[in-house]
Amino acid sequence: MKDLFSPYKIKNLELKNRIVMPPMCQYSVDQKDGIATDWHYLHYVSRAIGGAGLIIIEMTDVEPDGRISDFDLGLWSDEQIPALKRIVDACHSYGAKVGIQIAHAGRKAEDAEVPVAPSAIAFDENSKQPRTLTTEEVKEQVEKFRTAVARAVKAGFDTIEIHGAHGYLIHQFHSPLTNKRDDEYGKDLTRFGREIIHAAKSEMPEDMPLLMRISAKEYVEGGYGIHESIAFAKDYQKAGVDMFDISSGGEGPIAAWGRPGTHAAYQVPLAKDIKQALDIPVMAVGRLDDPTLANAVIGNEDADLVAIGRGMLRNPYWALEAATNLRKETEIPKQYTTGF
Repeated sequence: MKDLFSPYKIKNLELKNRIVMPPMCQYSVDQKDGIATDWHYLHYVSRAIGGAGLIIIEMTDVEPDGRISDFDLGLWSDEQIPALKRIVDACHSYGAKVGIQIAHAGRKAEDAEVPVAPSAIAFDENSKQPRTLTTEEVKEQVEKFRTAVARAVKAGFDTIEIHGAHGYLIHQFHSPLTNKRDDEYGKDLTRFGREIIHAAKSEMPEDMPLLMRISAKEYVEGGYGIHESIAFAKDYQKAGVDMFDISSGGEGPIAAWGRPGTHAAYQVPLAKDIKQALDIPVMAVGRLDDPTLANAVIGNEDADLVAIGRGMLRNPYWALEAATNLRKETEIPKQYTTGF
């Protein structure tokens, strides 16, 4: 049977286990220049030492005004490559593979003077009013994603994740709630995402897998559900996505009746539905910190990989602890063997 510590391979990406550290913003860039700092180095490398099979670097943006805050990572400049490469190389030396999440916050760019979006609809009453991107500007955004992916490849990343979830720019384009355009990007809601996928694939080695994070369900009145997300995920799969990272929500204010579940594994059924409907590998995420539960997600074949977010923020050595709890074999750094 498959379990949390079974190796996994997709294309040329070979993982020693099924444990993923998902992208989680650190808001820790010092000079607002988008360059990774010593904090990022220590943060990610410690999780590699701690046994994670795959580490996905936090949301990294394609332009300065595409960041949630001015303290987020960027890949709009070649100057940002060396600090990321240093992290990748160190994580590799401790047996972890490394991905990076490429993104644009769109209307949720809090520190942009005037955020941009598919349509001029604010996130909520406390958010800035975004400006509608022109058709030409949309095409320019696709090019910015392409060059960011090219820099990620130069930095030595093992996989790329495109961020199409949580109400950020790609999500804003494929959601009818936030895309009210009448041009080609409004008549075809997945066109923007598909063009970004094609652009990313054009810069990636043929045997490197492309991941995409999507929100499989919106928690607002009139928002889409699993049937609609299966439909747009099929479009993205045809465009070249090799694996989906399944999350939910993030596109707008959540009414009390629509709040997502706070129970363990509440998003796993969404991952399972997309895995079965598309016959594609998926990553499950969301309150999976209990090792027995995470192991069951793999053993029951509800997902191929499990992302442990808060658990790894609390404990860099979550994977080593999980192996002990589950009585599974894993490589423990020789310096720490006495502790285990």
